[in-house]
Amino acid sequence: MPFEALLVARIDQGRAVVPADLVLKGGRVFDLITGDLVETDVAICGDTIVGVFGSYKGRREIDLSGKVLVAGFIDTHLHIESSLVTPFEFDRCVLPRGVTTAICDPHEIANVCGLEGIEYFLEASSRTLMDIRVQLSSCVPSTHMETAGARLEAADLIPLMDHPRVIGLAEFMNFPGVLHKEAGCMAKLEAWQGRHIDGHAPLLRGNDLNGYIASGIRTEHEATSAEEALEKLRKGMRVLIREGSVSKDLRALVPLLTERYAPYLCFGTDDRNPLDISEHGHLDYMIRTAIALGAPPLAVYRAASLSAAETFGLKDRGLIAPGRRADIVVIDSLEKCNASKVFSGGVEVTDAAFAARQTIPPVARHSVKATKVEPYHFCCGGNRIDTPVIGILPGKIITEHLIYDIVPTDGDKRPDLMRDLVRIAVIERHGKNGNCATGFIKGFGIKRGAIASTVCHDHHNIAVVGTDYADMALAANRLGEIEGGFVVVEGGHVLAELALPVAGLMSLEPFEVVRETLVRLREAAASLGVLLEEPFLQLAFVALPVIPHLKITDFGMVDVDRFEVIS
Repeated sequence: MPFEALLVARIDQGRAVVPADLVLKGGRVFDLITGDLVETDVAICGDTIVGVFGSYKGRREIDLSGKVLVAGFIDTHLHIESSLVTPFEFDRCVLPRGVTTAICDPHEIANVCGLEGIEYFLEASSRTLMDIRVQLSSCVPSTHMETAGARLEAADLIPLMDHPRVIGLAEFMNFPGVLHKEAGCMAKLEAWQGRHIDGHAPLLRGNDLNGYIASGIRTEHEATSAEEALEKLRKGMRVLIREGSVSKDLRALVPLLTERYAPYLCFGTDDRNPLDISEHGHLDYMIRTAIALGAPPLAVYRAASLSAAETFGLKDRGLIAPGRRADIVVIDSLEKCNASKVFSGGVEVTDAAFAARQTIPPVARHSVKATKVEPYHFCCGGNRIDTPVIGILPGKIITEHLIYDIVPTDGDKRPDLMRDLVRIAVIERHGKNGNCATGFIKGFGIKRGAIASTVCHDHHNIAVVGTDYADMALAANRLGEIEGGFVVVEGGHVLAELALPVAGLMSLEPFEVVRETLVRLREAAASLGVLLEEPFLQLAFVALPVIPHLKITDFGMVDVDRFEVIS
């Protein structure tokens, strides 16, 4: 339909001089401006809301008596790859829960295959029912202390900055690079001045935070305490409250989730896997939890939609109001937030609507090119008794920098199960240098065998945790055979595995299959003594050298506070 004719239809249907394409009748709209619940019809023309707070006739009418209508939810920060499924399966997984817009950073796949991965997401996002917006990955690789599969400079990204699906420059993780004015960082910041630049500055405070914000960065999702978040709010940042499968900050930040601060707060998952989504939920889980913890419903639903839309310049959504995109979630109550119907751009979300989508072939197959390893590769040498140990903090991606005395035996510092000091290794898998670094980690609780993964932020090399070197070698080598994924091994046998052949990050299976496989993986990991609820995603973050305090990459153990590899 020509745009002029579309405008005519919107105006006439909004004035009720002709029947609307679709009318939702009998429900109560939660007005995010006043906080009132108002019984009203909602008239929709195509993909746009054209009438509220009145009575309408429609070519199609749906009775929603007794239900509450809220604006579609916006996930303001996530990496769809970390959901372990393709964008099309992610669409099927979370849209029925009310997430009608997702702002993603495809830097996981970009770290494996560069622009090819970003272009895959741009193309896929134009075919999903939910509206997926893409931020261009700013840190590929995240630092100079790791081996990634690709490198993206400002010149690589600039040609994509005006793409209609692109919303800005993604999380600027290399905050030391910003503060030290590294050339590559400065080039990207300069190119995106006046546009949206996403932040990533864990524990950054004081004048260093001022300098970081002064570079043009406007949002932040790494605040882990109310005090830290409040400082960032006061300095003009929009804070994205995060509650993922590993990073759980909602409870710490919920005291700020008031009607006063809600216009400057948003929600992001960063990230949740299909099992976690099935057992708990996605943004709907954050909404239920925040309200149960005492946050006012108006503040919570503003953060979930209107505040998010305004933060990212999406002026066409976030409210159930004329002229806004018809993203509407039908729920039983504000407190329970269980979606019974969802409309995305005026389309009712059904199995038939998903089946009508056009998909595209996956990219980055056969991307795991690691050299085969042997048990001796996992020995940890050195004569110093005092040894750095990564300390896991459950529910956080921040880790402790611990020091333990570990005495070498025959040239090897061996795992000490009595103290929960077990081996961790990162193996370069992009076929570039064959690096293999080893160290110690505490907090997994593993007593036998090994677990391994190619989901290893952000370089996505192979990460292995274990007590038995032969099992660690088997687990790492098995990942090469299945094109990447997760593996649990004990006594020379593979107990469970999940193949992720798309860049070593995403499955080709439906999300339901991935969910059930994750159940078996969790059970297998627990049988080894692993205590963590999400051991594989926790493992992924222990290799990210932009999150304090101690991490490991294929270069070795990294002191993040000093931003250097420990010699």
